[in-house]
Amino acid sequence: MTSVRTATSPTILHTIDTTGPGGAETVFLDIAQHLYVPGYQTLALIKGKGWVRDQLEARNIPYQILKPHGFLSLPYYWQVFRLIKKHNVRLAYAHLLGSALTFSLLGLLIRLPAIGVLHGQVDVNPNERFVPIKRWLMKHGLRKVVAVSQRLASSMINRGVFTEQQVAVIHNGIDTSRYHSTKTGALKATLNLPEAALLVGSLGNIRPAKDYANLLNAAAIVLDQQPQAHFVIAGHQKEPLMSALNQQAETLGIADHIHFIGFIDSTADFLAELDVFALSSSSEGFSIATIEAMASGIPVVATRCGGPEEIIRDKQDGTMMPTGRPEALAEAILGALQTSPRMFAQLSSARSRVEKTFSLKVMLKQYKQLGFPYCRQDAEQMKYSQDAVQANGDIAKKEVQ
Repeated sequence: MTSVRTATSPTILHTIDTTGPGGAETVFLDIAQHLYVPGYQTLALIKGKGWVRDQLEARNIPYQILKPHGFLSLPYYWQVFRLIKKHNVRLAYAHLLGSALTFSLLGLLIRLPAIGVLHGQVDVNPNERFVPIKRWLMKHGLRKVVAVSQRLASSMINRGVFTEQQVAVIHNGIDTSRYHSTKTGALKATLNLPEAALLVGSLGNIRPAKDYANLLNAAAIVLDQQPQAHFVIAGHQKEPLMSALNQQAETLGIADHIHFIGFIDSTADFLAELDVFALSSSSEGFSIATIEAMASGIPVVATRCGGPEEIIRDKQDGTMMPTGRPEALAEAILGALQTSPRMFAQLSSARSRVEKTFSLKVMLKQYKQLGFPYCRQDAEQMKYSQDAVQANGDIAKKEVQ
């Protein structure tokens, strides 16, 4: 574990209740690594081993592991409380539902300022157990709630989960310097594909919300008109959905043109090899993969599934179509595969939009501004405390004289 020393200076804690990989986990890591407030140390709290732990190690971010024991587990809360006291934690950024609930309760009990970061509708699922209790805790225990899209924020406010004053919208951001459009041919070589192959790629873990069944149905339509196309899907694979998708490709007769390659370490290198990026999701809280593709300088087609509507200006930065409509998705992919002046204009617009709106720099500035009032209050309290000590010392000196 990356070494962690007992803090004398105040600490900002970053916590998440999953082990990754995924979009929320990447944002958590980027904020923990790059959000710097003068005079404050950084500490991450995670629940166990896995991709997130490995990334914390690789990025040299101090962390500790505490495994939750279920909702409202007193032993777990006691462990977290001891960690807060030991490391002088003054502010917490809590990602996803589990961590937000933990620090909602601690925010009520010990008045620790906590900011909850919610990444999708799953974080406010009305079918969750103990929904009234959980909503009450978050509404009263969190100082602020970050929604990664305006759609998510509006949904939470309209359903009464939070008040409008509690919610701030901060879109996810990426380090744009990592992304490039230089093709090496490495992906085609790995898949043993001809140089003339056209690569349509998707990026995201294999789960229902990604609706890869929709993409496969669209692929069958595309291949009727463009037999050189190959569809490459990168992301962590999970059963039984993975087997169902493989069976669907076989039934459609397109298995030789569908390539599930599993989790990849470098999304930038993967995206650079593509001719088109396609997002087929039925629901997205935001979609980091979409802004990564835009930054990579490749044509983007995406469904209107939530987050992408706030990212892509249709026909200006990319092409959008309804969810669950494979024929519309296929038409957009075929259009994107055609080189045209209009397409070049879209690529330039997309890259510029990511730089101005969805960069890591912009995201970090907004998170820092959101947390700064609590850090400033903390600094003022420390100053008052120091002034009081100095004043008492001066009085003592006079009494001695």
